[in-house]
Amino acid sequence: MKYGVPDLKMKRITDIFLSVLLLLVLFPLLVLIALTVYLVIGKPVLYRQYRPGLNAKPFELVKFRTMRDMKDTEDCQLPDQYRMTFLGRILRCTSLDELPELWNVLNGDMSMVGPRPLLEEYLALYTPEQNRRHEVLPGVTGWAQVNGRNAISWDEKFQLDVWYVDNRSFLLDLKILFLTLGSIFRTGDVTQEGNVTMEKFRGSK
Repeated sequence: MKYGVPDLKMKRITDIFLSVLLLLVLFPLLVLIALTVYLVIGKPVLYRQYRPGLNAKPFELVKFRTMRDMKDTEDCQLPDQYRMTFLGRILRCTSLDELPELWNVLNGDMSMVGPRPLLEEYLALYTPEQNRRHEVLPGVTGWAQVNGRNAISWDEKFQLDVWYVDNRSFLLDLKILFLTLGSIFRTGDVTQEGNVTMEKFRGSK
């Protein structure tokens, strides 16, 4: 059952309430992580990148930085496995690197629940069905994240994202938030097998 106008208002109220509450409660942790990133990885502490949001409109996503800016002799960026730091692995395994996204939620660019915002370069690769994931605000967590996260294929992720778009409801959001609490303690699906991050999407076969 899709959201009606009252449900959308309730979703936004919930997003504001949870983002403000978590930012206040987790403020000491946010400061501690920021200081640690500064000392271990260096400046900038935050990683900023434009991602497609609602209706594929770009917004600036903020996360804690997990990789060093390392390049080869030809000034090309090295692969993720060379740039990923030990601290970065810990932050990613615990999803602590994503805590600054609470600001994106408060700002209205994201929701607590929705399809994860991906790279802008993927937009040209989506099928019309996969592109429907942009019919809703992207989320800090989502249906795909509590059903395999990076351990499942891109096609499976997009199917779960579109399923959420077609079946979203306030109760489903609450269920996803509850399941997310459990997934925080599971680190096996944070990375894809054989990669330190998720392999890039290159289009559906």
